[in-house]
Amino acid sequence: MGCISNQNEGEKRPKPNVIFIVTDDQGYGDVGFHGNTLIKTANLDDLAKSATELTNFHVGTTCTPSRAGLLTGRNANRSNTWHTVGGCSILNLEETTLAEVFQQNGYVTGHFGKWHLGDNYPYRPQDRGFDESLYHGGGGIGQTPDYWNNDYFDDTYLRNGVPEKFEGYCTDVWFAQAQNFMEESGQAPYIVYLDANAPHGPINVPKEYHEIYEDADLTSTQKRFYGMITNLDDNIGKLIGYLKSSGQWENTIFIFTTDNGTAAGIANENGIQTGHNAGLRGTKGSHYDGGHRVPFLIHWPEGGISSQNLKKNNTLVSHVDVLPTLSSLCKLDTTPEKPLDGTDMSKVFVNNSVEDNRMLVVDTQRIQWPLKNRNSCVMQGEWRLVNGTELYNMETDFGQEVDLAEEHPEKVKTMKDFYEAWWQDTASDMHYAHIPISTKKGGSVVLTIHDLHTSDGIPWNQNMVRAGEKNPQGHYTISVEEAGDYELELRRYPLESELDNDDEVASERGTDHKDGWVFGKGIPVNGGRVTIGETEETVTNAQVVNRVRIPAFLEKGEYPLEANFILEDGTDFPAYYVNITKL
Repeated sequence: MGCISNQNEGEKRPKPNVIFIVTDDQGYGDVGFHGNTLIKTANLDDLAKSATELTNFHVGTTCTPSRAGLLTGRNANRSNTWHTVGGCSILNLEETTLAEVFQQNGYVTGHFGKWHLGDNYPYRPQDRGFDESLYHGGGGIGQTPDYWNNDYFDDTYLRNGVPEKFEGYCTDVWFAQAQNFMEESGQAPYIVYLDANAPHGPINVPKEYHEIYEDADLTSTQKRFYGMITNLDDNIGKLIGYLKSSGQWENTIFIFTTDNGTAAGIANENGIQTGHNAGLRGTKGSHYDGGHRVPFLIHWPEGGISSQNLKKNNTLVSHVDVLPTLSSLCKLDTTPEKPLDGTDMSKVFVNNSVEDNRMLVVDTQRIQWPLKNRNSCVMQGEWRLVNGTELYNMETDFGQEVDLAEEHPEKVKTMKDFYEAWWQDTASDMHYAHIPISTKKGGSVVLTIHDLHTSDGIPWNQNMVRAGEKNPQGHYTISVEEAGDYELELRRYPLESELDNDDEVASERGTDHKDGWVFGKGIPVNGGRVTIGETEETVTNAQVVNRVRIPAFLEKGEYPLEANFILEDGTDFPAYYVNITKL
């Protein structure tokens, strides 16, 4: 279906700009317009008054699966994005992204904030359709792939892969840089994917925003969390002000949503619950609605999408619908190369139509390979089939407390049958991504333990890296593009830290509004060992001078790669970072 129009048929309106804001770990109840009386989100509350709200909108239950679905229109289990670490948060190359679709249709494409779909070429945002991308590494600031010592304040981020130092708080930086991008886009229509990392942990917030909630009936963590959201809200207000003052507001598709249920908005201390979940059951990571039902506002006055035409719609809509729906609203010329799980839902903005028969699936995997029936939820209108056995009706039971499975066996069977067919189709697409060991972009290829295929606990953030206590055993899936001599440098700390493997790093005390850093202990090593396919290369103590460099001839092809230090007692310990350079 084409765009809604307030103009005569013969008139041609310029293509709309698109601003697509996704916040991180902000749940359905973490906004004032859903009844939260403590949180201060004045700008979002005002937007909710003028926008159209989808009140039955769903995403994945965690970070990567949501982003993959939002950008591809396909379920995360199809694309190696069913986890947030462990090599299973890298979007497979055969997937087409929203940015590529818009880029191919003459849009200038910009991304600012979180990516979490692959840190190596060719999986980075600038490789997947974004003309300009400013982002942090991994799934959050301060995580293992991120620039060393980033902590939300005065950090170093990557602009199209190149480190660049910034002053200020991360959220302020994303929004300011996004506005600069809009101002420099010229006459071309633009799409901005503003994927804020806040309020994801670490829960660090400017002091003045923490002080707003100093006397609120909240835990100390909640006060920070709410402060992060209020900072986001202020930035959204400034951005809307810019769009209005520059004359772009009326013909901009402005979308606000989040990536999963609340992570820190609900707390239980001493038997007392604080926070607001709008009556939903479950939080981030849950396959009950509290884990995947999130706010969704859309506003486009020139396209007829606003509260004046439609205030709210409760049709079941999902993150996988975003790509086909925006393609329709913007009249893009595109034919999906792979079947989409989503569909064009623009008609819900036209006549408040409702589709009761459509079914969708959301699940929580977070393991090395998806398992059938694991943490599943089949959705149809107001119905939810959870774990294949529990049936709830959200219209009469918003908190999912009354299991209706015994009363509606036919409904359970119909929804289970849908899941069976969905799983069979989805499973046929599942495979791991391979990280190319490529010289095409120059420099070294850096593997971080964030992407290690393992069932062991992964040191996924820099405090864990500093502590040096996680000892996962596993492998990377790599693809050597050119046979030749390479050097693999095994590192305890990332290259930019300028630290050797046995260096210690002082701890830093946190404050009431910011986490500190734990003590970083050095790891004296006697050597190192790498295994590429069936080939093993080892260096011994005599060849180690604070760093472990291992030469190896790599044949062209796809291999598992293991990289471990050899400790003084002869045991293996994984290299947290591996820098690979062609000689």
